[in-house]
Amino acid sequence: MSLPVVVIGAGPVGLAAAAHLAERGIAFTVLEAGDRPGATVRQWGHVRLFSPWRYNIDAAAGRLLADAGWVEPDPEVLPTGARLADEYLQPLADLPALKPHVRYGARVRAVTRLGVDRLRTAGRDTAPFLVRLDTGEDVLARAVIDASGTWTTPNVLGASGIPAHGEEAIAAFVEPALPDVLGADRDRFAGRRTLVAGAGHSAANTLLFLAELAAQAPGTSVVWAIRSASAARAYGGETEDALPARGAIGTRLREHVEAGTVELLTGFGIESLSPTADGRVTVSDGRRATTVDRIVSATGFRPDHTLAAELRLDLDPLLGSTRALAPLIDPNEHSCGTVPPHGVDELAHPETGYYAVGVKSYGRAPTFLLATGYEQARSVVAALAGDWAAARDVRLDLPETGVCSSNVPLDATAITGGGCCGPAPASAALTLLPVLGIGDEQRAGDACCS
Repeated sequence: MSLPVVVIGAGPVGLAAAAHLAERGIAFTVLEAGDRPGATVRQWGHVRLFSPWRYNIDAAAGRLLADAGWVEPDPEVLPTGARLADEYLQPLADLPALKPHVRYGARVRAVTRLGVDRLRTAGRDTAPFLVRLDTGEDVLARAVIDASGTWTTPNVLGASGIPAHGEEAIAAFVEPALPDVLGADRDRFAGRRTLVAGAGHSAANTLLFLAELAAQAPGTSVVWAIRSASAARAYGGETEDALPARGAIGTRLREHVEAGTVELLTGFGIESLSPTADGRVTVSDGRRATTVDRIVSATGFRPDHTLAAELRLDLDPLLGSTRALAPLIDPNEHSCGTVPPHGVDELAHPETGYYAVGVKSYGRAPTFLLATGYEQARSVVAALAGDWAAARDVRLDLPETGVCSSNVPLDATAITGGGCCGPAPASAALTLLPVLGIGDEQRAGDACCS
């Protein structure tokens, strides 16, 4: 009996890989840790994407859905994360071609080769992959496509890449990226002083939500801490951005800083955090300190390669992507709009048959676009089918779209109007997902989902 390809993760890119496998008639199993598709996307369901529906749907997934009679949403509307999950990912996962092969509550603990550890070479390429779940169950596979993303491994607040002094002790005061400030999480922020750490779009959107809350709830104040000497990079392309909804974020954030609604601390790398006697937290960079009630960590995410520790991976020492992909996505050289086309060849490791796709493939690089992840999935699946001509015919239309930092999307009308509906921008381009709110704590650059 031939073994299936195992896909780790039922997010947008994982399900895109499943759709391509289904189209090519390749047996597959999708292992999803959550209880339904798009579990990570649903965690930022209140956030609106920068780009409209027409850029959010993988080609193979769209074909399968259309054949089943799916009615595509208005292609010009910008969906929220919740709508992306409910109106696209859920119907996709429920298709007869996919549903029997998608397992929920299946968290992967490790990936290795059956009977072969990392040291052994003889017989390695012919040994099946062994994917072990948290339950202890072992699943055998002919190949593994890891689309598990980075959401569960956020960066720390400490400026040096390790936890700041006292960071573990004040964990109860720290919020993850993209809290629902104006909705479900409102009570934790209203009337309180909140510090947002990070310089990407995750931080920017949270700051705008908090500024809106400050106008509604007396006593609410906002502090923004960045390591850079200037916030210019965080403001991005503003009116020059090809995605108007994204450009509006930088413009409005700058206006709030200039008006004093948002207190900006530049050159502020967090070194220590300590609780106060009155139940607050003092945050210090070693020279200055401020005391707050809550902290939002929008310092980004990093890939967790420990589950593949027994595989032979060739990882770039800076980014944690494959060594071949690193120069193509290096934020010191590229924004998300200038990343060149790439596919299976750039994603390949010495471990034949194992591929990380989606945002995990980029390691710590902040230049990921969902459209790139879809093309990765298509290329890898074509290679697994033996169609190397298609696998290497990689094509991406990624026009330069200003500063592509952390990929967090909110329509400006949603920010100013307090709602989550609004018209699509006139010249929206490719999809950005808010799964990688990477701040300047990572690098001299600023980053979804898989």
